[in-house]
Amino acid sequence: MEIKNKKTGNSCGGPIVAAVCIVIYVFALVQGAVRIYLSIDERKTTAEQEFSKIADVALAVGNQGFMNERFINMINNSLTSTKSLEALIITGPDGGNAFEKRPGYAIAWVNNAPRFKNKFYFFGENLYKPLAISDMRNANIKGVAIAFDYAGFIKIMKETLFLILVGFAISFFTLLIQALTGKGSKTESVFVPIKSEKSSRVIKDIESSSGPKGLYSSRSGIGWEDYLKDRLDSELHRCSSSEKDLALLIMDFTDIGEERVYRQAAEEAVTFFTSRDLLFEFGECGITVILPGTGFESAVAMSEKFYKRITERFPKSYSEAYGLCIGLSCRSGRLCNANRLILEAMEALKKAKSDSKTSIIAFKSDPNKYRAFIASQN
Repeated sequence: MEIKNKKTGNSCGGPIVAAVCIVIYVFALVQGAVRIYLSIDERKTTAEQEFSKIADVALAVGNQGFMNERFINMINNSLTSTKSLEALIITGPDGGNAFEKRPGYAIAWVNNAPRFKNKFYFFGENLYKPLAISDMRNANIKGVAIAFDYAGFIKIMKETLFLILVGFAISFFTLLIQALTGKGSKTESVFVPIKSEKSSRVIKDIESSSGPKGLYSSRSGIGWEDYLKDRLDSELHRCSSSEKDLALLIMDFTDIGEERVYRQAAEEAVTFFTSRDLLFEFGECGITVILPGTGFESAVAMSEKFYKRITERFPKSYSEAYGLCIGLSCRSGRLCNANRLILEAMEALKKAKSDSKTSIIAFKSDPNKYRAFIASQN
């Protein structure tokens, strides 16, 4: 049984869409922050201008009668007509008098004296001026304003949210289109009988090739191909004793033409699969990976992740991921030897190379059929 995983089409499309969405999010946040800052700054300027006009009115009317009914009405009317000012306190020889748009909102009385409440969105800097009223000492006016223009603030927030939603919409519809067009990783299961004289000859070549020198190949930095069978038999025996699964991956970079690139690919495999002594050369530009304790689904998932990693690490290769094809097989509770597992993985790799829509093929055995096959051979 084999599992076919379709190659991801337009592999660069995902990162491009992600980058566009990130730009939209950053732009939305930056423009929102800048507009709010400019709005507050403009609000302060407006408050200072409105306060200056009210101070002129207080001075002119105060010279005609300080704190009389006409004075109080003029100040209240002037305050009501402002956009930013919230309250005023005018003091004279007899104490202070409070003027508010909303009584009790901005001013509190302490020991019969008015005081502005301490709220983070209030500001009163530069909103103070002495009143040079004739025959009047210690007369002054001070005010407090709200830093935010709530209508403008809500508008900015709505427009910022709209930009963020645009980014989310692009992400959503991109994922939807990929799902509808069948891009990404898909699997389908079909039974594949193993009948390959060529595969058998390759296994024999592995057994009878000339002896290597040292533990690792100087060409790739991973194990020699000659060591694969003995190490695989050892790992199969150990996993069988502990009733653990084991996966074997055989990958081939069909479009690598330089030794330097092959060594880089081998180092990427070592970094990804973490155990150098379980990686071996395979043919001209291939790599074999032994994964003890790894089941079928996990092995398929790891193959997909490694394929994606190679695509990201070598984005300028002539073909996608240097033509990487992967074949894999698992012990799946069977008592099998290294030859059998290598044969299955090589058959899966052969299928991956011949199918233009497939980058990864996993051979999945049926334990019952396998036992019947073994029984028929005895």
